[in-house]
Amino acid sequence: MPKDSAIHFEISERKVLLRIMDIVLVLSLVEVFGLVFQFDYLKLTQENWYWGALLAAYLTLFASIFELYDLQKASNLLVTFQNTILTASVTVLFYLFTPFLTPVLPENRIQILFLFLAIIAGIMLWRFAYVTLISAPRFNKKVMVVGDSFDINLIAETLEKADPNYRIVGYVNTDSRHQAAPVVTDLEAYPVENLGETVMQGGVSEIVVASGFDGVSMELYNELIQLLEKGFPIREYAQVYEELNQRVPVQNIDRDFYRYFPFSRSNKNRFYLFVHRFFDLLYGLLGILVLLVLAPMLWLLNLVANRGSFFFIQDRVGKNGKVFRLIKLRTMIRDAESGGAKYAQKNDKRITPFGRILRRTRLDELPQFINIIKGDMSLIGPRPERPQFVRELTELVPFYETRHIVKPGLTGWAQVRGRYGSSHDDALEKLQYDLFYIKHRNLFLDLNIILKTFTTVIFFRGQ
Repeated sequence: MPKDSAIHFEISERKVLLRIMDIVLVLSLVEVFGLVFQFDYLKLTQENWYWGALLAAYLTLFASIFELYDLQKASNLLVTFQNTILTASVTVLFYLFTPFLTPVLPENRIQILFLFLAIIAGIMLWRFAYVTLISAPRFNKKVMVVGDSFDINLIAETLEKADPNYRIVGYVNTDSRHQAAPVVTDLEAYPVENLGETVMQGGVSEIVVASGFDGVSMELYNELIQLLEKGFPIREYAQVYEELNQRVPVQNIDRDFYRYFPFSRSNKNRFYLFVHRFFDLLYGLLGILVLLVLAPMLWLLNLVANRGSFFFIQDRVGKNGKVFRLIKLRTMIRDAESGGAKYAQKNDKRITPFGRILRRTRLDELPQFINIIKGDMSLIGPRPERPQFVRELTELVPFYETRHIVKPGLTGWAQVRGRYGSSHDDALEKLQYDLFYIKHRNLFLDLNIILKTFTTVIFFRGQ
């Protein structure tokens, strides 16, 4: 083992730990409150164990929606406290209004306040311990990068941003054209000689190989093999990038792309496709029902605020490159593209005030449930893009057409994880997320996207 090597919790382990300890602390405090304050509303016994199970289920669900398991936010106690208030409020509300599954409302209604406070106190006590202990620098994973064709600073920034406990501490330059190692701020340049001893003495717990042009020299190869034989973890940069960022780094992958991109078996799994289509139809019908209920009010508001057509129809590229007619509620002024097609910007002046509300709440996308029923789209998948933009992006972004392997979606991994798309650079980032979804798509990932879509709508991150 490396000298001074510390325990490091992987991202998945930390998320599981956060969930389990949330439940344990909250249920424990409910019991403590019951003993101290004569709080018997949620007194758990062998006969009514399901009361606690339902509370745990609601807590986990709404904590996910309000981003309590986002590791970037979990290290910020102020943000965590704000999201905990939201989680506790909605959890208690749903718990109270679940008849037959939860205890009868107590005569002393202040006990409901005790339940609310128990949830907040349990989560915050655990989060304080998490920030103090688990997120502490002593649990950082110390990583060495071996590479030549990648910007070491960019690698460090990208990986550390994805995982707060992932620390690039040094690098080995393998570019034979530049014998002198490039200057990299705050990172130590390690020599190839006696690399194994250097790694062990420095407490490095993982090596990431990001070598591109010249590959790894025989001397370095032998050093890495010796480390590998001792059980030392050595991983490839694209693999680490994908695991930490949950997107495929197409810009760093050669044309032998299919080495890195085995398509998800779910893309050919008939049962998965059947379930996927079943939920498309179910949610499509529910979405159209909501549209019919809201349409009269939205039509009147559009008549006053937008003063133009209610619906907006536009060509989009679907599965296998087939063009279809996408239906939306109009959010822009008339003749918004008189000067030609262009991306909608974040604060686009062409968007009307009422249209901005429609976009932020995602109400403008309700008519797309018609496209879902017709089979042009799915509930989950890459967002459909316009033909002219597809032609441009296909020339500029590697593997862009690969996203047309599956049906486009109303929501998707890129929509809930990526930033507002208004440029070719943003299109590259969204493609990375889209390819990750196509590569790993399954029912659990679909459910995760649906939960994150609620988060996107609640925090008004929509377009």
